[in-house]
Amino acid sequence: MLFDTICAISTPLQEGAIGIVRLSGTEAISITDQIFTKDLVKVESHTITYGYIIEDQQLIDEVLISVFRAPKSYTCEDVVEISCHGSVYIIRKILSLCITHGARLALPGEFTQRAFLNGRIDLSQAESVNDIVLSKSANQAKLAIKGIRGSVTRLLEPLIQKMLDIIANIEVNIDYPEYEDIKQISDEMVLPALKTWGDELDIIIKQAENGRIINTGIKTVIVGEPNVGKSSLLNALLEEDKAIVTDIPGTTRDLVEGIIQLDHITLNLIDTAGLRETEDVIERIGIDKTKKAIDEADLVIIVLDATKVVNDYEKQLINMTKDKKQLIVYNKADLAGFSNQLSISALNKDIKPLIQAIEQMFATQIMVIDQDILNNERQIALAKQARLSITQAIQALHDEMELDIVLIDIEKAYFYLKSILGTVSDGDLLDTLFSNFCLGK
Repeated sequence: MLFDTICAISTPLQEGAIGIVRLSGTEAISITDQIFTKDLVKVESHTITYGYIIEDQQLIDEVLISVFRAPKSYTCEDVVEISCHGSVYIIRKILSLCITHGARLALPGEFTQRAFLNGRIDLSQAESVNDIVLSKSANQAKLAIKGIRGSVTRLLEPLIQKMLDIIANIEVNIDYPEYEDIKQISDEMVLPALKTWGDELDIIIKQAENGRIINTGIKTVIVGEPNVGKSSLLNALLEEDKAIVTDIPGTTRDLVEGIIQLDHITLNLIDTAGLRETEDVIERIGIDKTKKAIDEADLVIIVLDATKVVNDYEKQLINMTKDKKQLIVYNKADLAGFSNQLSISALNKDIKPLIQAIEQMFATQIMVIDQDILNNERQIALAKQARLSITQAIQALHDEMELDIVLIDIEKAYFYLKSILGTVSDGDLLDTLFSNFCLGK
């Protein structure tokens, strides 16, 4: 399959100004040449040729053909992009002609997979290609474009090289102990290196976790007693009436969700059922979901009624979420006639103080966007596995294990970091990863 010439529609399949059909492979130019009114066989790379797509001498569409010859193309193979008019019929017709003349319909992500397999990009860069296609905010796009430019590789390569140097020296000492001119590696030399690598990985993982929150959105749970204004706050943040607002306690029986893009961060909002004792079975289920949402939240917004004294149940709620990032908000400030530390009027959509507080709370995470960081859960998970292997190697040295035993854990850490870049990966992992891409990418 790797030697097939593939083709796919690379633009959304809907009516528009233009559509693009992309081909890649050794036969990409010759296949296109068979359905085009001009000779493409000898055209130079990175050129555009004007003409018509034809079928049985009948004109199908007026097009522009872009030719990119191997290896200077996205896939490192011959690539042709047919820019046609954006009729769904025309786009599909041109795709059908390409298949009729020898191309195969590409699998999701297969163009980028070929770019990876042909050595043009590493696995972290390939993931960033998908990230930029799916980005929904400026920060997501910024992280993705940095990933495409090799930020993850720049971050990890120095550490990987240090590990490789130690691994090579230990293996030489083990395999060729008789060579006196070879540098002898001792426990006293390896232990400081392991501790330094562990510290470096701790920083990498922490920054990645901060970046993940900004990249994927902050899971934000709005909690408080019934009828305190949680649903009004959700509606004010979303600028739409998504949640039912009444003066009847217990109106919200289930989780109500929405997404809001602030200046620098995305909030994945969840309005929850009010926490109180109840005999209502349906409301009880909603309260159980609220507790689960709190456990999974990155940020908990506790809404209090500014017109009332904080009661014991609200104090318990504040204490229950004290280990989370927490903002205590006094709602109905317009009725209270005075301002508390963080006061809003959700019903009047006067919530600017809350938005400013959220931006300030996550200012450190926002700054991480400007650094080289890991980009997704797969990469973070592998970095954590590498850190665990380093910890095990350090413990093995403390337990006075031989270096050849310690070497096993060091090699595991090296393997995990290399796997982030895709240098060592199995085929099933690659197939699964690239299957999440768009067709034509």
